[in-house]
Amino acid sequence: MKPNVGTIDRALRLILGLGVIIWGAVTHSWLGVIGLVPLLTAAIRWCPAYTPFGINTCGRDKTGGCGGGSCC
Repeated sequence: MKPNVGTIDRALRLILGLGVIIWGAVTHSWLGVIGLVPLLTAAIRWCPAYTPFGINTCGRDKTGGCGGGSCC
């Protein structure tokens, strides 16, 4: 699995995931468990929904190679 979740995308997923989990805990709703999905994709830096569409939020340099960022 090649990483396809960039740094900003990863941070947003962490915030969203934690927010949904906290909301679920406050409202006593089992739907808070859904917050684990963005947390997991942020942790492993790979989103299966991005793969079929060819989406990659990792930064690349001008030559098309790895920019040396956190995705490589």
